[in-house]
Amino acid sequence: MGNLLAVFVHPANIHDTVAGIHPALQASYNYPSITRFCGDAGYRKTFEHDVADFMELEVDIVERLGEGFSVLPKRWVVERTFAWLGHSRRLSKDYEISIEAAETMVRISHMRTLLRKLVY
Repeated sequence: MGNLLAVFVHPANIHDTVAGIHPALQASYNYPSITRFCGDAGYRKTFEHDVADFMELEVDIVERLGEGFSVLPKRWVVERTFAWLGHSRRLSKDYEISIEAAETMVRISHMRTLLRKLVY
């Protein structure tokens, strides 16, 4: 089960690899025991360098295992967590006006998902 450590909503004109340092810094501040981050091949250059420069930590890049579909280690946890968040109707469209409201809705949706997994 993927646990949400940090949320950072950014404008669409900023690429995820550039903005990825913000939740990484937030997660590292809130959980100082973090020693590494994990990312897919899209985060190879910018995010990897930013984490190394700002935080002096390493990033594990998950590589493709070969041709065709295969479950990538660790990445499926993130993808499954995003899929669970996708079940929230409020997150299906950009209903929120402020960034703070959008981040709060992600947290509320994740809490709801965790509570449902705990009960069932």
